Amino acid sequence: MSDTPTTSPEQPVWFITGCSTGFGRELANYLLDKGYRVVVSARNPDDLNGFATYANALIVKLDVTDRHQAETAVKTAEARFGGIDVLVNNAGVGYFAAVEESEESQVRAMFDVNVFGLSRMIHLVLPTMRQRGKGFIVNISSIGGLMGLPALGYYNATKFAVEGLSEALWQETEPLGIKVMLVEPSGFRTDWAGRSASESHNTIDAYAKTAGLIRKHLRAASGKQAGDPQRAVVAIVEAVESKNPPHRLLLGNDAFKWAMGKLETLRTEFLAWETVSRGADFPKQ
Repeated sequence: MSDTPTTSPEQPVWFITGCSTGFGRELANYLLDKGYRVVVSARNPDDLNGFATYANALIVKLDVTDRHQAETAVKTAEARFGGIDVLVNNAGVGYFAAVEESEESQVRAMFDVNVFGLSRMIHLVLPTMRQRGKGFIVNISSIGGLMGLPALGYYNATKFAVEGLSEALWQETEPLGIKVMLVEPSGFRTDWAGRSASESHNTIDAYAKTAGLIRKHLRAASGKQAGDPQRAVVAIVEAVESKNPPHRLLLGNDAFKWAMGKLETLRTEFLAWETVSRGADFPKQ
């Protein structure tokens, strides 16, 4: 950390949700050290005490499921810095359970954070971004937003929702000067599986060799994943600042391998059923 970063009013303003740990914390540190102006947010501001030495940081309390907190945080950021250049929707939680094992209350709570909280932040920053004719929204998804795995069905559902929302959003906002990017990491050492993900108290023996094995693997692998969060945040900033930013940024060798495998699987199955698929239309006159 730097007590006296070089900063100026011309440097971008990044607003990051979920900065207590993981990508959010790493990204905030990296940007602040570069002198960028950063809104550092978390549900518990005590987790952000280490950022207090930065003159270019604005620390705000933010639970993305709380509309009042979200509105206050965005208004405070815009009043302090004049606008938000980049919103990073990083706040998110996980949940491990086979679909049948899953508890509705836990699933709804996860959707509130991963989907509706993210959506809320987008709604709050878009009016000013539209007025300024520029902006960038980064939605932290997952390789689990492109492919499903046992034990992650409802988590996958939240990330698939983020993917669909983002695809529509960039088609709506890019003509207005606002870019949108999905970040799709595989396993990174962010303590997501250790701290940010809960799991069902229900277990069904029939799923022990599918969802059960994945649950055990995810917990055991926490802190040992191949992905380096520091390298990841450098890649995110590089992509945002590039002349032609991607709509999707895969992060990690596993993410790239699994995404390419999913593409091939889809292609093979679609072609195998092409005749049936095309035959569902009314016959051409």
